[in-house]
Formats: sequence, C-alpha cells, structure tokens
Amino acid sequence: MTLNPNHPQKGSSIKVDPITSRKDIASLKKLLEENPRDLALFVLGINTNLRAVDLVELRVDQFVGAKVGDEIVLRENKTGKNRRITLSPTVLEAVRPWANQCRSLEEEYLFSSRNGAPMAPNYVNKLVKKWCSKINLKGNYGSHSLRKTFGYQQRVVYKVGIAQLMEIFNHSSPKQTLDYLCVQPDEIRDIYMNPI
Repeated sequence: MTLNPNHPQKGSSIKVDPITSRKDIASLKKLLEENPRDLALFVLGINTNLRAVDLVELRVDQFVGAKVGDEIVLRENKTGKNRRITLSPTVLEAVRPWANQCRSLEEEYLFSSRNGAPMAPNYVNKLVKKWCSKINLKGNYGSHSLRKTFGYQQRVVYKVGIAQLMEIFNHSSPKQTLDYLCVQPDEIRDIYMNPI
C-alpha cells in the first residue's frame, strides 16, 4: 500500500484557514453567482457553524417556503447533539433559488450526488479548494474553512463574545475557540497597542 505523502501522520491534523477578508468572500460569491448550487453551499457554509458532513444532509423541504427567522433543527453527525440554525436573509436569498430548482427535480437533499444520495463531504472539500484557488487565495483551505469563516467573521467583524462562540462550536475552553478561529495572536497583539 502506497502512502499519500500529503496525508498527515497518524495523530496529527491538517489545519485549514478561515477566509478572513470580506473582499475575498465577495469575490467568491461573485465567482459562484452563475452556479446556484455552489453559491448556496458557500453561503450556507459561511453563515452557519455546520460541518460539511452536516451541510450535505440538509433537505430541500427545510428551505422551500422558509421565512427569515425560521429555524431548522438537525442532529450533528460528529456530536450527536441537536443543533438549531436560524435562517438569515443572506442564507435564504442564496438558498431559495437552488431549493426551488431541487424541488422541481424532486430532489430530497439540497446538495445531492448524481444518484440522489447526499453529496460526499470530501467533494465539498475539493470544491472549496477549487474556489479559493480560482481567486488566488493564499493559505490552506478546505470544507472546514467555511465553518471557521463563520466564527472568524462573527468574532472579528461583529464582536460576538467568546462565550457565545464556545457554545456555538461546542468548545470546552476560550483558548480552544480562539485557536480554532485563528484570532488569538491578533487579539493579543492588539492589546499591546491599546494606549493607557
């Protein structure tokens, strides 16, 4: 058996980056605007804390007829916990056209494969890498970058507290959340810049 030289050694992990720049997020949305499925996947991913394995399990009927502020409830694959996601105007604007198209094709899953089963999470990973490469985004990106982007933007742009983000991500410590979102070094550096 030949080992993949790019695969991490057992016990280690590959860390992906969040998309930190709002300009890059806008560029990705522009890139995907002609592909309703990919735009819906991207916008849902960066506006929720869902992992790729949970994104691909979303069903068309959860979005057709949904209104801003409605909630969808799902059981997280990794944790087995129920997760409530409130649908924002941004999510519904991106997802509605795709959900309606899927409904007309009698698709069950919002992001399905050719055989009607949910899209494979590793395919989501390939898509994110491809999108980021197309806009020449420097860094390591994959499907988990969508989830991290949500947290990063909530913390840095909207100043959401660490306690709330810990709860959203099911983290056990503030340090875990700050490390996960790749903001701790920046926040510590900024503290030293505060005049007293």
